[in-house]
Amino acid sequence: QVRLVESGGGSVQAGGSLRLSCTASGYTYSRSCMAWFRQAPGKEREEVARISTGGGSTAYSDSVKGRFTISRDNAKNTLYLQMNSLKPEDTAMYYCAAVPNYCAYVNRRADFSYWGQGTQVTVSS
Repeated sequence: QVRLVESGGGSVQAGGSLRLSCTASGYTYSRSCMAWFRQAPGKEREEVARISTGGGSTAYSDSVKGRFTISRDNAKNTLYLQMNSLKPEDTAMYYCAAVPNYCAYVNRRADFSYWGQGTQVTVSS
């Protein structure tokens, strides 16, 4: 049974930091493209960052580039998102997602096979 479990969300003031974690089980984590998505109320779910199977390649949305860092520990089957300089517009439910494929072949949100339940991030001004 595939499971993705996020943790680390919470409430912070603008300018603060949070570190999200996502622990995976039930599939070959080390061979999977991993990503973080977020969804704010009334908005579409958007991809925030993704990381290649080996961790050597990353990509970010323009809205978080330079502030967020995605990383992974394949020995621990865990994905991370370090979020710095948080802004109120970063407030959303954050989800980790996985697909047992190379990121180069993953083009759409629908391509991701597995999803976590989400962790809430709230940034106050």
